[in-house]
Formats: sequence, C-alpha cells, structure tokens
Amino acid sequence: MKTVNLILGFHNHQPIGNFESVFARAYERAYKPLMDLVEQYPRIRITQHYSGILLDWLKQHQPQFLKRLRGLVQSGHLTIMGGAYYEAILSMIPDEDKLTQLKLLSAAVRREFGSPPAGMWLAERVWEQHLARWIADAGLRYIVVDDTHFRYAGFESEALSGYYLTEEQGRTLAVFPISKTLRYTIPFRTVQTTIDYLRSRATEDGHSLVVFADDGEKFGIWPKTFDHVYTSGWLAEFFKALTDNADWIKIIHFDEALGTIPPAGKTYLPNASYDEMMQWALPVHQARLYEDFEQNEQLQRAVGSYKAFFRGGFWRNFLVRYPEANGMYRKMLRVSGRARGLEAKGMKVRKATREKILAAQCNDPYWHGVFGGLYLPVLRYPIYSNLISAESDLDRRERRTSVRIEHTDFDGDGQKEILVETPALNCQVKPDAGGAIFELDFKSISLNLIDIVSRREESYHRRLTKAAQSGSPGAVASIHDVVLVKEPGLEKELQYDKYRHGSLIDHFFGPDTTLDDVRRCKHREEGDFVDQPYNAKVKQGKRGTALELTRDGAIWRDGKSHRLRVQKTLTFTPRSTDIRVVYTIINGEDHAVDLWFGPEVTVGLQAGDEADRYYYKNDGAMDDPRLRSAGAIEEIPFLGLRDEWLGADVQIVTGTPAAFWRFPLETVSLSEGGFERVFQGSVVIPHWKFRLETKWQQVL
Repeated sequence: MKTVNLILGFHNHQPIGNFESVFARAYERAYKPLMDLVEQYPRIRITQHYSGILLDWLKQHQPQFLKRLRGLVQSGHLTIMGGAYYEAILSMIPDEDKLTQLKLLSAAVRREFGSPPAGMWLAERVWEQHLARWIADAGLRYIVVDDTHFRYAGFESEALSGYYLTEEQGRTLAVFPISKTLRYTIPFRTVQTTIDYLRSRATEDGHSLVVFADDGEKFGIWPKTFDHVYTSGWLAEFFKALTDNADWIKIIHFDEALGTIPPAGKTYLPNASYDEMMQWALPVHQARLYEDFEQNEQLQRAVGSYKAFFRGGFWRNFLVRYPEANGMYRKMLRVSGRARGLEAKGMKVRKATREKILAAQCNDPYWHGVFGGLYLPVLRYPIYSNLISAESDLDRRERRTSVRIEHTDFDGDGQKEILVETPALNCQVKPDAGGAIFELDFKSISLNLIDIVSRREESYHRRLTKAAQSGSPGAVASIHDVVLVKEPGLEKELQYDKYRHGSLIDHFFGPDTTLDDVRRCKHREEGDFVDQPYNAKVKQGKRGTALELTRDGAIWRDGKSHRLRVQKTLTFTPRSTDIRVVYTIINGEDHAVDLWFGPEVTVGLQAGDEADRYYYKNDGAMDDPRLRSAGAIEEIPFLGLRDEWLGADVQIVTGTPAAFWRFPLETVSLSEGGFERVFQGSVVIPHWKFRLETKWQQVL
C-alpha cells in the first residue's frame, strides 16, 4: 500500500508588549480550542512551538493549560520545538546572542515539559546559511523552512518529499521543507482537497514525508477563521479524515522522522524566507510588479516551470526601506555590544540587563507585511523601553555622570551622526539630514520621545479604493487575500511625507501656506534646510555642553534665491532632560527679507485619544486637548504634551510668544484585521513671521 508520512506543526507567538487582551483572545480562540480538539482524537499527533514570550504569559495566566500540554507530551501526542526565546530573527542579532536566545528557550522547554527540544522554529523562516553553525552549537538537530527555500536552490516538487542535511563549518543540521500547498489548503480549502494532495504524495517505500507547519493563530484569530475552523467544524472534519485514513496517512513528529526516515540528500539553501515575506521586503514599485505577476494567470502559464527562478527581495532590506526599523536595529546592536564590551573587561553585567537586551530583539516591529509590525507603536515601545532601561543599567555599572558626545556612523549610511548621552537622556542628531533629532530618550521612564514612523507609500495602498471583504458569502480566504477596512474613507488619508519626521526640522513657509497644507505635506518649502546637511561643532560653555549646527543655505521666492545662515545651538547638562535650543538666522544679503520660520517638533506618545494623554497650555484652555487633535493657537509662550500613563511631560517653551500649529501624524497600514489608521505621534510647529534685517534670534 502506498503511504505518506505527515507532520503537523503549529507555531504560537505573541510579540512582547502586545495588549493583554490580545494574548487572552488568542488563547481563547486559537491555542486552547486547538488543543481541546486534539485531545478528542487519539491518533492526531502534533508538534508545537511556543515563543518564550507566550510561555511566560501562559505560566502567569493559564498554568493549567501548560499542565495539559505536559500531559500530552508525556503521552506522545505532542512534541515541543525550541527557537529563539524572544522570537528574534537570528540573522539580525549578534552571534553570541543567537546562542543565548536558543539555549534560553531550550532550557525553558526542558523545565516545562520534561525534555529539551530536538529542533527549532526559525522566526519568520528567515534563513541564511551561516545560521546552521549556531543552531547546531545550541544542541538543536533540525529546523523547518518553506519549500520556497528549496525551490530557489533548484529543487523540483518531486524531490520535496523528505528532509535534507546541510552544514556550516562541519556542524550538521536537518532541514524540513514546509509544503506551501498545505499552508494554503489548511484550513482554507475543503478537507478533501488536502486528503487528495496527500494521496498524490504517497509512495510504496513508506519514506514520503509531507510537512505542514504554520501559525497557530490562523486557527481562530485570523479574520473569520474561528467560525470556519471551529463553529463550522472544518478542523474536526480534518482530524476525522486523518483518523479515517490512518492506514495510509502516518502522522509522526519531526524527531521520529529523523530516526526512521533516511535523509533525502544534502543541500545548501540560499538566503530566503517564505514567498510573501520576500515580496514585502521589495521596494514599493517592485513589490507591485511582483504582485501583478503573481495575479496574472496568463503570465503564470507562460512562465510555467521557470517560476522557480522568480523571487522577491531579502529580509534585511526592511532595514533599508524603513529607517525607523534600522534605528531600532542599530540601537540594539550598540547596547548589546556595550554589554559584551564590559564583560570582556571583566565587569559583571546583571542578568536582568541581559534579558532586556534579548527582549528587544523580538522581531515583530522590525518589519512590516500583512501584519502591522513596524507601524504599531505598541510593538515598538517595548523595544526602545528595554534598550533604554538596559543603557541606564550600564550607565550605573560604569558610573557615568557626565555629558558624552560621540561622532559615529550610527545608522550605517556613510554619514556620521552625533550621539549625546547623559545620565538623564540620549539624543541622536543627524547633521546630514537637516541637523534634526531622530531619537530622544528620557532615561528615567525609558521612553524614546521620537518613536514614530513617517508616512510612506506601501504597495498595497492601491488596493484601498477597491477594499472590500473578499470571497463569496461564507467563504474564508487566506489572510494574504483578505481586504478589509476598519473605517470608511481611508483612501483619503493616504499622505506621503517628503522628509522623515523628527525634531528641530527647520521650515521656511511660503506666504499662502495653511495648516492643512503642512499636515498633508502639500506645502512648498521656500528654504533648503529641511533635509540638507548642517555643519556640527561641539563646545563647552557656561550653561553646559553645546552642540552647534549651522547651514549656509537660501530661500527661493519668485525665482530668486536669498542667502541665509541658520544656526541652532543645543545645550545639554548632565542631570537634566531640558535641552536649551537657541536659533539664530543671519541675513546673507544686503537687503531685508520677510520670513515665516517654524522648527518642527515631533513627539510620539502612542495614544491619540486617551483622556490621560493630552495637550495643555499656559491658561489651561484648549478647544480639543487630545493628542490626535489638529489646530492653530496664536501667541502663547509654550505648548505642553502630557502622558500621565507613561509619566512623560514635554514642554515646548519659546523665548517670545509664538503661534503654534499642531496635527497628528497618522499612517495608513495593513494589519491582519484590515486597513487601519495608526496614530504615530503629534507634530508641533511654533512659528514666527518677521522681517529679517541682519540677524534674528529665538530660544526654545
């Protein structure tokens, strides 16, 4: 009789910092009901992966569930995979941290379930060949990646009915290919479709192996799946079909396959992730071309078997597409490296500090695809919070008490940034990009005040005008096909920034500029100061350590240029979070000029509509104090932004009264729940109209 071996794998994970309600909902609608059903079918044997983040939550909130899992492990119905404890993408973190992440989760699995894992779940299946060494050195024997990885290496479908061995510097690792067909049929096609596919893979020798492994959240959390999988009974029908066909469908675990099925051969796989991830990593225009190709049936037929040679981008290019992701990544490397540097000098780094660094390696906010990822402040916040807190720990370990200024290429773009570090704050300035601030950390509350994402075009934005629920009534589509909108009219909110938002971005407005123009980034800049290079000098003064940024530029009006020098001097003191900014604008011509000048300040305080996060001013009266509000205020000495939940209080104080514009920075992005508008932060612009004779000066 022809038989086929089937492995069923489920990857369960929630990002660090996700809402408590999200954890609870995922448990009630996906993790628990799946295991309830597994227990009803004695022949069903599965493999699961739980990230350390989710394990920690289950230990605290659902200890009885872990006890159930332990019983299923002991009975042989369940095996548990390892991985990176904080679900880090291994290729992006330091090598020493790779081993630590892997060993941490293996130890946790041993404690909770009685035995260490034999293999691991590779976060987002992001594979680079050098990882084989570190995975093997961590004591793990296998990984699972997509059959896509194998196809890029030249494999044909017929060769993907088993597992292969790979190696790096003599360390051997087994690699199992995940069937893309099963990823799309389970649970989105009829049960019979999957059974028929398995029958097509059955062989007489009993060595044929097919792997299903995918997110556990697709069984109850993805749109419309709970009703489909549980209420309508798809999963029960599937388990019954597997049970009824147990004479030829042999359900096994990964470690059993290693012991009973010989490897199909050896291979070295190219850098890859799953198909969709590699499409998301492409630049916008290329991603659209890729999507057009995927959806064009005529092209698909014409390409035929050559399709294996078509591939998307490279995961690391998310760090190129999104400078905000690169900023988190570079900070993580810096803090991790600093901790290792202290250890190399024989200085002990606290375990809690190390864990903060590892927690900040959780992958979810470092990229963006069909899930919210990078665009979600709630996911970015714990990355910065952990890193800033770890920095404070290291400051105390080194007994740092002064202002430290470093000129270094922090973000790897070939230009040097200026990093100001004090016991109270961190400030990252980019002289080559308008002399603007792109990171400002309040160490006492471990908060990056400029943790925002600017508005950029995404390849899926063109779908907004056609957004509607996909499929016929009652049908359930893959999450990659679903098109939903969380509020009407989102297509009108698609605005794209011409520059990256930050603080101390120097605007010269034309006479007809309106707040709405600036909010939508439709205004005309008269000056060339917003994103152009400034020269930087560091000076010691009576007030503290000063960073002087200067640009000799011009404004353009009626086809003519008028030369200006803009100088902004930032003064820092060791124990204060106050930054004194002095603006000086010098006329470069021998005749006066009328100017409208406004330095932009962007503040990211996450929640735009909460009552405990609000604007305030000197007389206390605000027409709409919400951080999501927009408006203009005339002639006030300061405007404040307060977040009572985080304990943040930001005051933008001017030397002389100013008019203030304020508006929310909101992105339109895609998440598993559909298109949504996300509040990134508040943009505040104090501005003045004046005639410049020779020199004008203002203090912030």
